[in-house]
Amino acid sequence: MVISITQQGAVALGVIDITFHINHSRYMDMNNALSAFAALGQETRLRVLRLLVRAGQDGLLAGQIAQTLEVRQNTLSANLAVLSQAGLIAATREGRAIRYRADVTGIRGLLAFLMEDCCDGRPELCAPLERTNDAV
Repeated sequence: MVISITQQGAVALGVIDITFHINHSRYMDMNNALSAFAALGQETRLRVLRLLVRAGQDGLLAGQIAQTLEVRQNTLSANLAVLSQAGLIAATREGRAIRYRADVTGIRGLLAFLMEDCCDGRPELCAPLERTNDAV
């Protein structure tokens, strides 16, 4: 399976356009990248982000995330806050509920940060990036 993020921000199956992502690396510096990696270094947070990426632009309500991942609400709340502070997810209040979405710009920036020095400054040599397994 191959995954890409389109220029419109939609997650789609396909090939990652490395050169497009490199242009977004200016939004990510070393400290932001470290924050994002620290956020993703915990299993629940990584599972939340992957779930929200799969959910697409509609995102999911906090309760739906908790139910799907079988995580307690208070535990989930703390993890959502870390992902949000790292710039990997965004939240929108809907009455008394909060809807979370993957922040495609933040994810794109992290990918670009990782790839900006790829192949001695020639990222086209690294393309396409393909996903090799479906592990959660």
